[in-house]
Amino acid sequence: MRIVIALGGNALLKRGEPMHYEVQRANVRMACQQIAKVLPGNELIITHGNGPQVGLIALQQNAYTDVPMYPLDAIGAESVGMIGYMIARELTNVVPRSITVTNVLTQTEIDPNDPAFKQPTKPIGPIYTKEEAERLSQTNGWTMASDNDKFRRVVASPNPQRILGLSALKTLIENGHLVVCCGGGGVPVYFDQKGQLIGAEAVIDKDLASSLLAISVNADLFVIATDVDGVYTDWGKPSQSLIRQIDAISLRKLTFARGSMAPKVEATCRFVEKTGKTAIIGALDQIEKIIDGNSGTLVHP
Repeated sequence: MRIVIALGGNALLKRGEPMHYEVQRANVRMACQQIAKVLPGNELIITHGNGPQVGLIALQQNAYTDVPMYPLDAIGAESVGMIGYMIARELTNVVPRSITVTNVLTQTEIDPNDPAFKQPTKPIGPIYTKEEAERLSQTNGWTMASDNDKFRRVVASPNPQRILGLSALKTLIENGHLVVCCGGGGVPVYFDQKGQLIGAEAVIDKDLASSLLAISVNADLFVIATDVDGVYTDWGKPSQSLIRQIDAISLRKLTFARGSMAPKVEATCRFVEKTGKTAIIGALDQIEKIIDGNSGTLVHP
């Protein structure tokens, strides 16, 4: 099968872990060991998030006042290059030498008039206490939002419209490359009225962009690999219940947390509705069972 696997943020940094490079590299190594288990007989395309890393780079740049902070699209590209390198390196160490792992810095077209620019919702960077969040909001002009019992910076997250460079990605996939692409949802760009390509001050949701990628490359299966074993109703309550199988229409009728499970549900529904194929949300450490359909939440037409 041709499978798009979208790695959740936990593949790079688990909640509460320090954002040290070696901590992230160790997490990436474990993620790649899981991915390697489902490579035989399949074509894999790997995508990944970059929220914490984008926020960290922004903090680092903000601390150096001699140079103005780079725009968010450029910071996103920096983070995607670093993460893609880590994933490509660790994958190369666990797959057969006959497999070429290729990381592609991907650009994703968005609508510059997307309403998301007026209502930031995408969490980036580390978590903060309420006092820290209030201080950063005042000093940096950031929009902050609650994240369970903590707070995080949020930025605009426009809807992905088109993956640029798609023909090159297809050529790599069809010639046996294990492709890492669409990192962080891709660098957000748009064409202005003069036809010039412009970077957007935003971060695209990784799951929605991965869904669009899976549709665009005619994937047989779309997998969102995260740190939970599937989609739950009443998450966090005594009545919580794992959904093993559900159709996209029924899934859309349920309500999920906007900053965590909601975009994953929306991404799987889009893929299923557009292709008539199956998408799965499940735990990365159960990836073999997920591919076999024996773990996670299976979303079908």
